[in-house]
Amino acid sequence: MGTRAKALAHSASAAFAFVMTLGVVNLFADMTYEGATAINGQFLASLGASAGAVSIIAGIGEFLGYSLRSVAGFAADKTGRYWLITFLGYSVNLLAVPAMALAGSWPVAAALMLVERVGRAMRKPTVEAMLSYSTGKHGRGWVYAVNSALDETGAALGPLMIAFTLYRKASFRTGYALLLVAAALALAALVVARVMFPVPKRLEKGGPATATARGFTRAYWLYMIGGALFAAGLASFELVAVHLSKTGAVTGHWIPVFLSIATIAGVVASLVLGRLYDRIGIGTVVAAVALAAGYPYLVFFGGFRTVLLGLLLWGVAYATQDTLLKVLIASVLPGSRRNFAFGLFYLGYGGGWLAGSLTTGLLYDRSRPTLVAFITAALIASIPLFLLGANAKGSLESRRPAGDHA
Repeated sequence: MGTRAKALAHSASAAFAFVMTLGVVNLFADMTYEGATAINGQFLASLGASAGAVSIIAGIGEFLGYSLRSVAGFAADKTGRYWLITFLGYSVNLLAVPAMALAGSWPVAAALMLVERVGRAMRKPTVEAMLSYSTGKHGRGWVYAVNSALDETGAALGPLMIAFTLYRKASFRTGYALLLVAAALALAALVVARVMFPVPKRLEKGGPATATARGFTRAYWLYMIGGALFAAGLASFELVAVHLSKTGAVTGHWIPVFLSIATIAGVVASLVLGRLYDRIGIGTVVAAVALAAGYPYLVFFGGFRTVLLGLLLWGVAYATQDTLLKVLIASVLPGSRRNFAFGLFYLGYGGGWLAGSLTTGLLYDRSRPTLVAFITAALIASIPLFLLGANAKGSLESRRPAGDHA
């Protein structure tokens, strides 16, 4: 092996080490706030919040968590202080969770849920942008799939820990307090990532360019609109948990157990979908969305076993969000504005999420058949937008001069 080949292999190894290190950070981070997600709905209800209020609070939280990413991304591109913004975001995101143990009323608990989402908004575009520097050497699908798989592993472990806590007859507050351990481990891993990889842009050296779009293309906007429609069809687990508890289809510690099982399904789906995307492209997205569209009927009208099957498909939906939508945007990034590009995409995505959460929250107590029809239609309606975006991207690349491709 020649000197240049050895250098490239070493560089590729470093790039993958960066993916894995950030993946460990996200494993413990997801363990923290997904553990909280498993009991947020029930905790709010125990403090007096209605099912509609829970869905709307979750929707507003997700909207803030997505819409503010454009601000964070713009600030990161403008100042170059992406690590500082990342650290601030993780700190706010993670420490708001154990603080829930101190909430004395549902408005206070709801406020902490919103603070947690704001922290996630601060750090999300910088993390996605930093990961994009490694995609040239390992494939967009595989990089985001591995990171998402580690995310989702933490997202499965957190609810399992909470389920065990509830099984031992501990309170919701004890569960929130225990999540401080995972939060501390996430922040410690983040320090390691900062020390080992102070300038992630260097990971791109020696490989193909990872962001070649000239500004925000038609494909980018089509992907954003498709993502907004897809987001409108993702029911929050808070609403699902309240539904299961209210109907008795699934109760007690089984609710976080079901969330963990669905999340494990998402881990497997992320790896499979990421690898398939690198091989066959947009067809993977279409198949994943079509499969995910089966979840609402099973979840909102099923019994114990049927709900579990529905939540497995719900896990596929979240794998699509966490892996494939990031891949689509990573394929149309403008080089000098990649943080803002991710943040702006999530602004549209968050708008779709808010509209969907408000609609599902209002429909739940009025007409569950209409609720299911709305969710299914929103998911299916995203498919033509993704196909049009892929076609627009392909047309643009075919018109570029030789050597100008990613």
